Amino acid sequence: MSTEPADATGVTPRSECLALGQVIARIGDKWTVMVVGHLSGGPMRFNAIMRAIPGISHRMLTLTLRGLQRDGMVSRTVFPTIPPGVEYELTPLGRSLTGPLSLLAGWAGANRADIEAAQRDYDLDLAAVAPSRDGSRPAPG
Repeated sequence: MSTEPADATGVTPRSECLALGQVIARIGDKWTVMVVGHLSGGPMRFNAIMRAIPGISHRMLTLTLRGLQRDGMVSRTVFPTIPPGVEYELTPLGRSLTGPLSLLAGWAGANRADIEAAQRDYDLDLAAVAPSRDGSRPAPG
């Protein structure tokens, strides 16, 4: 039994944090971002999504689409053809995610060079203080 105080709805801060973490994990996943981005243009068949996203495996696309479906962000429509045709489409909830993801992508694009420069500087600083193979450290400069 939790010793955390609950708010008026009976939710504890810890359970709220865990729930929020699960949502962030779903929408922050790189494959989710790419799938939502491609589906923002309209319904797509599985193989079309697969071709549109370089590097995604069949299994990872399946897992991503199932997760998005489970979370109510993607709908799956099966057409009675032979073989059955299946289309995936963003739901209204999924479409509501495209704005924030677009802003995030814009921020990432605008700041990419600064982030890469900071990473290079960090790596150079780290290399300067890393022990050499004989265990000695370079003299402070």
